[in-house]
Amino acid sequence: MSATVRIGHWTRDDGRSGCTVLLFDALTPAVVDVRGGAPGSRETDLLRSGSLVGSVDAILLTGGSAFGLSAADGVMRYLREQGRGVPTSGGPVPIVSAAVIFDLDGELRPPDASAGYAASETATMLTSDFATRDGVGAGATFQKMWGPAFVRRAGVAAATVTSNAGKVTAVVALNAIGAPLDSPLKREALLHLPSASTEREATTIGALIVDGVADRDLLTRCAIAAHDGLARSIAPSHTLHDGDLFFAAGPAPGTPDQVARLQLPLAAELAVERAIQSILQLPQP
Repeated sequence: MSATVRIGHWTRDDGRSGCTVLLFDALTPAVVDVRGGAPGSRETDLLRSGSLVGSVDAILLTGGSAFGLSAADGVMRYLREQGRGVPTSGGPVPIVSAAVIFDLDGELRPPDASAGYAASETATMLTSDFATRDGVGAGATFQKMWGPAFVRRAGVAAATVTSNAGKVTAVVALNAIGAPLDSPLKREALLHLPSASTEREATTIGALIVDGVADRDLLTRCAIAAHDGLARSIAPSHTLHDGDLFFAAGPAPGTPDQVARLQLPLAAELAVERAIQSILQLPQP
C-alpha cells in the first residue's frame, strides 16, 4: 500500500502569509515530534501513543501564528463534504492536525477557514519536489536572531529520498531564528549579541510522508530524525523561542524489518536537509 497525497496552497493577496494542506486519500496513521519550546498546534494529542484515533485525514501547515489554526476549520469542512472522517453517530468527523509558523504583520490577516478550504479545493497530487514562496512559505524568513538587517526570505519545499525500504518525502516550511551552518553568521557570535526583537517569532514545521512499511514506532523515529536534518542545516535550532515540529504519516501496513528501521529514518533526515537547501537556494527579492 502506497501513500497517496495531494497538496494545496493558499497565499494571501499581498503574498505575506498563507497555508499549505496535505490531503491523504484515507485516514492515515501519523505521529508528531515537537522539539521547539514554543509550538503552535492543533489535534496533536490524538497522535500520541495509546490514543484512540492516532491517524489523520489531512495535515495543515499554516502561517498566522495561533490565529492561523482556524484554517483547519476550512479543511475539515472540505473533507466533511467529501464524506471523509472518523465515523460517528453525528456523521464523519475529519481529523486535521495542524501546526503554525509566526508571520504576523500589522494587518493581522492570518489564514482563516476560507483559506484552508481554498487550499483543499486546489490540491493536486504531490508527485515531484518543489521549492516555493506560496502557501505557508509566503511569509517565512530565517536568520532572525542577528537582527532585522540580517533577515532573509525563506519558503516551503518538498524533497524525496529513496531507500531500499521505501521513500520518504519531507514538506518543510522554514521560518528559523537560526542561519545556515555554512553561513558567515557563526553560532559563536550569538553568545555576545543582545537579544533581538524577533527572537520569539520563529518556527520550522514540516510533514513527512513515509511510503514504505512503517509502524507507529518507526514513524516516530522518522519524525525524530527530521529534527536531526533541521539541526544539520540551521543553527541554532530547537530553542526555547522556536516551535520546531514535524509530523510523520504513512499507511503502516505491517511490521518493518530492521533494515527499514535504519533506512527510513535516515531517508527522513536527508529529505529534510534537501528540502531546506532548496529553500535556501530560492532567490532573494
